[in-house]
Amino acid sequence: MQGIIFDFNGTLFLDNDKHVLAWNKISKEIRHCDISAKELHEHFNGVPNQWIIPYLMGKECSEEEIKYYSTLKEQYYREYCLEDITNFHLANGAIPYFEFLIEHHIPMTIASASIKDNVDFFIQSFHLDQWFDTSKIVYDDGSYENKVSMYKQASKNINTPIDNCIIYEDALSGIQSAYQAGCPSIIVLNSAHKRKKYQQLPGVIQVIEDFSEVL
Repeated sequence: MQGIIFDFNGTLFLDNDKHVLAWNKISKEIRHCDISAKELHEHFNGVPNQWIIPYLMGKECSEEEIKYYSTLKEQYYREYCLEDITNFHLANGAIPYFEFLIEHHIPMTIASASIKDNVDFFIQSFHLDQWFDTSKIVYDDGSYENKVSMYKQASKNINTPIDNCIIYEDALSGIQSAYQAGCPSIIVLNSAHKRKKYQQLPGVIQVIEDFSEVL
């Protein structure tokens, strides 16, 4: 493969529980109930905030409403991350893998459904600028229709056709988006413990427990 694209949340940083906590808090504020497991996998994981908030509110939302709840949710999320000091680190094996890719001159970037405030938080907290050209990171700036378009842009940012990239993902929706974007080589981090289901999905060539398995 000529290029590598990483999803971030649940892939390079195992933070699914923090997102659930934050979205649950928002869900309680909007509709006075928690998010179900089915909703989480079908409408939240790997989905940009601009689509999640109208789903929670059950209606089309104004830009102001989306911005308000998106900002609030991510504020809650960052607070939960900082509270969990033990687990506030990159996925096992990620750093040696980054260094391997750099040594072998393989271009790489990140395509995340996170908003800019979170991406800046990750760059600062994990010092991502040691390995990545942060100007090439794709994130939810409101201009992308979905994760499919994000992955297409990420491949352009590293000047590599997407069918010559490996995409690392963890969410079912993200895997489907990577495949729809034209990537035939998807490696899944089994953070949700659904190995059998992942292995049956189009484009999935490997399911790993951490990045030490691909070195």
